[in-house]
Amino acid sequence: MPSARWPCLILALLSGVAVSGFPRRLCRLLGKRSLPEGVVDGIEVYSTKVHCKVTSRFAHNVVTTRAVNHADTAKEVSFDVELPKTAFITNFTLTIDGVTYPGNVKEKEVAKKQYEKAVSQGKTAGLVKASGRKLEKFTVSVNVAAGSKVTFELTYEELLKRHKGKYEMYLKVQPKQLVKHFEITADIFEPQGISTLDAEASFITNDLLSSALTKSFSGKKGHVSFKPSLDQQRSCPTCTDSLLKGDFIITYDVNRESPANVQIVNGYFVHFFAPQGLPVVPKNVVFVIDVSGSMHGRKMEQTKDALLKILEDVKEDDYLNFILFSGGVTTWKDTLVQATPENIQEARKFVMTIRDQGMTNINDALLRGISMLNKAREEYRVPERSTSIVIMLTDGDANAGESRPEKIQENVRNAIGGKFPLYNLGFGNNLNYNFLERMALENHGLARRIYEDSDANLQLQGFYEEVANPLLTDVEVEYPENAILDLTQNSYQHFYDGSEIVVAGRLADEDVNSFKADVKGHGAINDLTFSEELDLKEMEKALKERDYIFGNYIERLWAYLTIEQLLEKCKNAHGEEKENLTAQALDLSLKYHFVTPLTSMVVTKPEDNENKTAIADKPGEGPVEAEVIPSTAYLTNSRPPQTPYYVDGDPHFIIQVPEKDDAICFNIDEDPGTVLRLIQDPVTGLTVNGQIIGEKRSSLDSQTRKTYFGKLGIANAQMDFQIEVTPERITLWHGAAQSTFSWLDTVMVTQHGLSVTINRKKNMVVSFGDGVTFVVVLHQVWKKQPIHHDFLGFYVVDSHRMSAQTHGLLGQFFHPFDFEVSDVHPGSDPTKPDATMVVKNHRLTVTRGSQKDYRKDVSVGTNVACWFVHNNGQGLIDGVHSDYIVPNLL
Repeated sequence: MPSARWPCLILALLSGVAVSGFPRRLCRLLGKRSLPEGVVDGIEVYSTKVHCKVTSRFAHNVVTTRAVNHADTAKEVSFDVELPKTAFITNFTLTIDGVTYPGNVKEKEVAKKQYEKAVSQGKTAGLVKASGRKLEKFTVSVNVAAGSKVTFELTYEELLKRHKGKYEMYLKVQPKQLVKHFEITADIFEPQGISTLDAEASFITNDLLSSALTKSFSGKKGHVSFKPSLDQQRSCPTCTDSLLKGDFIITYDVNRESPANVQIVNGYFVHFFAPQGLPVVPKNVVFVIDVSGSMHGRKMEQTKDALLKILEDVKEDDYLNFILFSGGVTTWKDTLVQATPENIQEARKFVMTIRDQGMTNINDALLRGISMLNKAREEYRVPERSTSIVIMLTDGDANAGESRPEKIQENVRNAIGGKFPLYNLGFGNNLNYNFLERMALENHGLARRIYEDSDANLQLQGFYEEVANPLLTDVEVEYPENAILDLTQNSYQHFYDGSEIVVAGRLADEDVNSFKADVKGHGAINDLTFSEELDLKEMEKALKERDYIFGNYIERLWAYLTIEQLLEKCKNAHGEEKENLTAQALDLSLKYHFVTPLTSMVVTKPEDNENKTAIADKPGEGPVEAEVIPSTAYLTNSRPPQTPYYVDGDPHFIIQVPEKDDAICFNIDEDPGTVLRLIQDPVTGLTVNGQIIGEKRSSLDSQTRKTYFGKLGIANAQMDFQIEVTPERITLWHGAAQSTFSWLDTVMVTQHGLSVTINRKKNMVVSFGDGVTFVVVLHQVWKKQPIHHDFLGFYVVDSHRMSAQTHGLLGQFFHPFDFEVSDVHPGSDPTKPDATMVVKNHRLTVTRGSQKDYRKDVSVGTNVACWFVHNNGQGLIDGVHSDYIVPNLL
């Protein structure tokens, strides 16, 4: 039998791995002994296993294939693996008859010399080369003696990027032969907890998939296993070829109770940031579209189809325009126009009339679009809190007007001036993609290749969807000065919905006890600051599950990000700067054993009693266990904040009277669901209402009925601003725009005359410029507590800044009033004397008691002595308590 290659297994995982292969040739075994099923030309691939271990988005993937040569002569066995373009190979080993030959990562020039020497001696060598849109192929082959076994093992790593709200592992499965032990597994560990996990295959029926696939997640761990038996792999019950041909996709996301998550291991940290519930920042978008002659035919039709679809998704708050370029430049409108239904309809008609013609004048088209955006901003034609974007699509190189790439780059860079991003979409392969990428990167954008295929219009739409919903602009991730070393990129022009910002670095002092980080950005209606503070001792407890994860993953994640960003900076650097960036990236690539564009992996293996060298290159693209004391609603007097008015627990209202160095308290006994007017100031437009909640079930003492505040509503009619606070979340409205936060957030929201600060699991502070400040305190009970709910507290600081017309159950006491207490005598409770109080021309019987002030310590509180007024405060409050019942919280 002539020498033959066995059908290669190709494993590709866009964040894991995929399997494909050469067309299967039927074995002809005339006169031969019976061989195991799946043998092709004497070679049996009896095991293919792909294991992906993901820890905090960092994927460590191992592809292992085992084969045996059943033939009577030596055979060449080839191992092909397709891996993501964004991944770095970290290890490769070849084991023949129990002897392992490892790969070594070397500087590219050193490896190249070994490679050239091997080729000159007539020896084959392995290569990594681009393979399709998202993959690149690693190939290595070796002669295996008769009766011998060979094991190939490839390891690669990458950081999973969040895309449209999920992390995706895409597996291209195509072995084209039966494999006795075929298995793909993914073990996922996410400290934030896994919120969703799914897996699906395009090549197998759901019934069959359900028996071969297992998937589960609980808490921080998730697991997926795809393990089809030989019979399940068959294309028909009696067939010997495989039906495993198609896509196997795993997707997941993590819990987003807090917008940020920081993890620290061995002195290295990673900071993930992805807020939710924020309103979308309006966009000013200029589409710069190549309509030169090379766009003729399908490319032009697909571009028009994509633009029409994009117009359906443009929001009415957005502004847009189209600029078409060939040899000259034409525009749809002279200026940006708002995306009203009428304008969108007119834009659709314009797009449908686009025709291809002429040459390619990239320079003038981009400068026209940039000038239009700058002018719209300068002349206040667009909303102040909007963001600008240029999206250019071209399929060729500049050949009209200014055609020198370096000069076009310079012109565009000077025109944009760092104010907004440029996104370049390169349609097809007949263009200078490196030029488009360099120009986009130095203007805070990115380049994307659009492949000439039947789905090119979907590729264009998909890109727009990624940038369609900016939630924050000018994002800065800040850490205490001198506390962090070797920080990766920490400033971003935009944060888009469904994505995630990742920053990593090294602690200057590994012995610190706490870690603090702030993320600042401009939102659609206000400026925000998200803060995260960690107790490192608490973090150590999380490391008890380290047997589930792989060693120094955060350090490797930091190295991966750093190398990736250094290589991006190299694309626009020159001279000494480029040399320094390259040297840093090379040092890290060698230290962490990454195959990058600066390094290669060299494998030396036996071949007919000689050494044979293979080289792998990286191609370019061209619980709280105890009950917490129930919550409080608080107010502070117009004088020092140390003397508050407040509502406590049941709810008990406490009125501090500094002139008397004393306090009065009263209770409101109403049904759960009742909304009470706490404050109303017609001059400042401020209103505060509180909704009562009851207990989960009646307590043992049926004589008492405890109620608390479960919701608070704060509104400022003059600012068109509202806040609803519950023990679960905080919702802010500015007009129709809505933002939602949880009590797990630490965030500051600012806008003209207003500041809202949420301190994680503690309190929320609302300040109205030079006016009043409100504080809402969160009190949480043990989750298994059988009677009480979580509930809220409310303070007013600087109440003297509210007008004299302020009223409400609490607001009425912001004005000076007097009272006298006399005839103190024993009451029904020996520890609580009774007395007579004269207040507001009423003579009342009152009882001495105390309540808690929880502002400083939410668990224990401080005792405040007060005179308790019975009967829902009757005689102390103006009118009766039912006068303060209102229909709605806001």
